[in-house]
Amino acid sequence: MNVFVIGIGLIGGSMVKDLRSLYDDIKIFGLDVNKAHAEKALSLGLIDAQTDYDELKKADVVIVSIPVDVQLEVLPKVLDHIDDDTVVMDVGSTKLKVCNVVKDHPKRRNFLATHPIAGTEFSGPEAAINGLFKGKTNIICEVEKTAFKLQEKALKIFADLGMRIRYMDPVAHDKHIAYVSHLSHISSFMLGKTVIEKEKNERDIFDMAGSGFESTVRLAKSSPAMWTPIFKQNKENVIETLEEYIMNLEHFKQLMIDDNFEKIFEEMQDTNHIKEILNGIIVNA
Repeated sequence: MNVFVIGIGLIGGSMVKDLRSLYDDIKIFGLDVNKAHAEKALSLGLIDAQTDYDELKKADVVIVSIPVDVQLEVLPKVLDHIDDDTVVMDVGSTKLKVCNVVKDHPKRRNFLATHPIAGTEFSGPEAAINGLFKGKTNIICEVEKTAFKLQEKALKIFADLGMRIRYMDPVAHDKHIAYVSHLSHISSFMLGKTVIEKEKNERDIFDMAGSGFESTVRLAKSSPAMWTPIFKQNKENVIETLEEYIMNLEHFKQLMIDDNFEKIFEEMQDTNHIKEILNGIIVNA
């Protein structure tokens, strides 16, 4: 199996790292506009060789793991170069614009829109780890538009990686992911910004911040180059989630002003239900 990975960072790198351990007869080719990333991926053994678009005709599988704005330019170009039996999958965090940009392409049947719900706050080839996808959900959009035999090829890979599959239309995907992923990243970035602006003494932050702060602000270490295009592509849904989030913050602030700590207790107690949901995620992982 010839696997081509375009963008050799955390997601693409971790995926091919696992594929290499799963399959004996596999060759992995990498393409990255960041030459340092490509060289590092080669030295780490994530890929066997660097490649270019002209070589895509040899691919059995193409994994497109690049920022979502660049995907809009790259995916049609990839489909232009592939063979009829090649499956192309993206792993981006937004789906509607990606699906729309290839909807009229002659090789639309070769494309599978996917979003593995997996990752860390780190980026680059060095961030690639084994087992990143085991037990994680992979959302697939518009599966009916992908050729059945190519669906089977991709689903076999996802099963071997240990992933659970959920099917969703791109509009619903982008709306829901704004709440459970995009909003949490914005919250983390803004919490980090607030603390940095107000706590000028870095030593105080280091000495006084506990594990709660560390876990809440962890996502602020994520790559702005990846997340800015995500917020741009999902702008309407993200703004809607922000409006609701800000409304809840303002409500909490007013309860504080009113000394209504009984109501604050009730609202936090009601929200404790999230523990059951999170425990379910951990159990299923």
